[in-house]
Amino acid sequence: MSEKQKFQEAWDRESATTMKLLRAYPENQTDLKPHAASRSAKDLAWTFVFEGVAGSQAVQGEMKFPPPNMPPMPTNWKGMVGEVEKALKVMSDKVRKVDDAQLNTTVKFKTGPKQVSDLRRLDVLWFLLNDQIHHRGQFSVYLRMAGGKVPSIYGPSADEKWA
Repeated sequence: MSEKQKFQEAWDRESATTMKLLRAYPENQTDLKPHAASRSAKDLAWTFVFEGVAGSQAVQGEMKFPPPNMPPMPTNWKGMVGEVEKALKVMSDKVRKVDDAQLNTTVKFKTGPKQVSDLRRLDVLWFLLNDQIHHRGQFSVYLRMAGGKVPSIYGPSADEKWA
């Protein structure tokens, strides 16, 4: 299995888990902020759209922050979930269609404060996948605080036991 195929499988699997978590979130709690320095639940969920759109850019083009083709943020939770699903799927589709050689070329990517480096496109995609997983972990705490049921992610949860 090629690295591209491994990435594709991981992206699709982790994206499905992210979607499961977002679908479990209570619609009336999108403004929840666990701390004054934290983002709201809807702003944190918007990160997943950014990752999908930025990842789509990284597959072939130059990366710009923020990505120029970001959709407008939806006004309701159902719309948010739909935009996340669309962005994650579009990115997956772009990876599926590109050849391995393209994913081994480089793209400029922010690697620190006021620092941009040339990174291999596939490394940028792995970074975005890890970032999705990281923010999903944050979001699982929001879900618990909002009174929702936390689904299993890498194993059973208090709400979704494995009997």
